[in-house]
Amino acid sequence: MIKIITGSPKQTEELGSKIASVLKGREMIALFGNLGAGKTAFTRGLCEGLGIHDSVCSPTFAIVNAYKGKFPVYHFDMYRITDVEDLFATGYYDYLGSGVIIIEWSENIESELEPDCIRIRITKTNAENERIFEIEGLDEYADVIC
Repeated sequence: MIKIITGSPKQTEELGSKIASVLKGREMIALFGNLGAGKTAFTRGLCEGLGIHDSVCSPTFAIVNAYKGKFPVYHFDMYRITDVEDLFATGYYDYLGSGVIIIEWSENIESELEPDCIRIRITKTNAENERIFEIEGLDEYADVIC
């Protein structure tokens, strides 16, 4: 596991961009963290690192936003998903293997995540903009990411 601390939204975005640099185009990235943890800021940086300059925002009501860059990116928000039937209705299964899938509120669909997905747990600290990132699944790229 890789552990990184960021001190600002900009640093969180930069971390997303660094991770983007090691992606091959079919990864699933599962984000775990409370409201305001920095999941969307991280995703914004990841998308920028993949050459996506669209406005990246949390797809809270749309459930999924699609972006085109170096690879297709499908950005899911599973906050309102409560069971497998809800998940099926989002079209989630149709997107698997077709690009980079990044999922906010992954804890709500943990049983449906790919076993080899990249797992990123984001924790807020007592410092206003400081975040702790615990990253599983990218150990071989620690020298690039850290």
